[in-house]
Order: sequence, then C-alpha cells, then structure tokens
Amino acid sequence: MPPQQAGPSLPPQQAGPPRRKRDWRPVYLIAPSMVILAVVIMYPVLRAVYLSFQSDRGFDQDTGRFIDGGFAGLAHYTRWIFQQTTSSLGETISCPPGTLCSNFWESVGVTFFFAAVTVTVEVVLGFWMAIIMSRTFMGRSLLRASVLIPWAIPTAVTAKLWYFIFADQGIANRIMGRQVGWLTDDWAARFAVIISDVWKTTPFVALLILAGLQMIPQDVYEAAKVDGANAWQRFTQITLPLVKPALMVAILFRTLDVLRMYDLPAILHGVSGASPTTTVSILVVADIRQGNFNSASALSTLVFLMIFGVAFIMVKWLGANAIRTQDAERRGA
Repeated sequence: MPPQQAGPSLPPQQAGPPRRKRDWRPVYLIAPSMVILAVVIMYPVLRAVYLSFQSDRGFDQDTGRFIDGGFAGLAHYTRWIFQQTTSSLGETISCPPGTLCSNFWESVGVTFFFAAVTVTVEVVLGFWMAIIMSRTFMGRSLLRASVLIPWAIPTAVTAKLWYFIFADQGIANRIMGRQVGWLTDDWAARFAVIISDVWKTTPFVALLILAGLQMIPQDVYEAAKVDGANAWQRFTQITLPLVKPALMVAILFRTLDVLRMYDLPAILHGVSGASPTTTVSILVVADIRQGNFNSASALSTLVFLMIFGVAFIMVKWLGANAIRTQDAERRGA
C-alpha cells in the first residue's frame, strides 16, 4: 500500500497567552515628581550627614584666627552620645552641667515619655470618640465637624492658648483653686504639654479610627447578636480585629509626630535647651542658635535614626503595615 501522505503541518501551540508589552506611561507621568521629591528630600539629608562629620568653625589658639575646621570623624556623635567635649587645652572631658550636650539623654527620655503618654491617651480617647461618632443619631454631622476644630487650629495658636490657660492666674489654677506651676514646675510643665497635645491631636486619631469603623459591615454585628454575643464580646472579637489596620496607622503617625515634637513645648516653655520639657528637636534648634551647625547636624542625624528605628520596629513587628494586615485578614490568617 502506498504510504499515506501527511496532512498540512499545524503551527505549534503556544505555551501560554502572549506577553503584554509593558506600559511605561505611568512611569513617565510620575517620574518628574519623584525626581523633584528625591532632590528636595535626599539633598538635605545627605548634606546633614556630611556636615555631621565636619568640625565647627572655631577659634584657633595657636594662630589667633577663626578657622572653618575640617574632618571631625565621630567627634560630634560621641559628644552627644557619651556627653563628652573638648576643653580649651584640647583634652576630652565630660560635658559640664548646664551645657546642651549634658542634656541629651534627659531630652531623649522626655521625648519618649511624651510619645508613650500622649499616644496612649489619644488612642483611648480617640477610640471612644470614634465609636460615638460612628453611631446614627440626630446631629451626628455637626458633632463630627465640631470635634475636628482643635485639630484644625494651628499648633502655634494652640500653644499660646494653653499658655494663657496654664498661667499663674489662668483658668486652670482658678478652676482647681490652687497655685500649680504649670510653666515652672518640672512635672507640671510636662503634663501641661501632654494635656495640650492630647486636646489638639485626639480628633486626628479619632478620624482615622472612624474611617476604619466605617469599613466594618453591620451584618457582622447583627450575626453576632443572633449568636448571643454581648457588647464586650462584639468589641473584642469583631471591632478590635477589623479596625486594627486603621488603629495601627494612627498609632504609627502619632508616635512619629511626637518624637519630632518642637513647637508646642517650645512656645509653652521656651527653647533654651534647659527646660524640663526640652525634646531632642528643641535641643537641635538650641545648638544651631549657638552657632554649632555641624554639631546640630549630627544631632539631627541621630534624631532621624531614632525615628527610623521606631518606625521600622512598629511596621516590622507590631503590625503597623496596614496593607499587609488587610491581606492577612482576607486570607483568614
């Protein structure tokens, strides 16, 4: 029998769908903005790091002239961290009491104390306010608008307002019926800053938490009521887990904001660097006022590293990454 002729050859089947050509238009649209942000943000950071390794302009005892200085290595960093300075004879000594470098660790403690207390109080009050504002009642829109007024007031105006309230003959002492040195006593001055900051920024925390509460379906609460869950069980088993992304974002924003706090304690108690409410940011400005620009650059670099470390810990291990938390909830993790 004659061999059968093979039919027409078929084209080989493709392994998958054709690859799409990458669209670079979004990159072209955002590239100019990203370049401008990189220049505006990265240049000051890199410039501050460079200056932190340079000596401050000073008086040369040998020549009797002012010199611009040179490479200083880690001298500025050791000045702040180990509280050491150089005497007129060139010897390394401990920072004398009352100098700025002697107040470094105290200002760090004050800064973290403000962050811990204010963020805790603001989260508790903000959660309570958000739960009330999430309910349906007459005048809810008016309440939401009025609550945001303290947050909308500029910080300088807020600080001056509370400065008059905490004065010796101010409203606070008149209501309490006693003389409290809100502007002079160490711990009273610190709590004056905390009260002022809580009054101003609690609405911001409440607004973020309210946004998270609005995303929770009401059907979940209705199903929990049918199953016999009480109010506390609904709060701990439904509200807290589902509002966690917004809550962690609020805690992250407020913590980073308090760690760089400057204007509120500066207006209330001054920027001398020796007040009981001196934060690290106030210490940076006080050092600049004394003409130590390179030393202040080192201190500002330390502040940057401190804030970056806190943010990394909160995002990496405390669940402040809202996107990752939402993805985990969708997968049931």
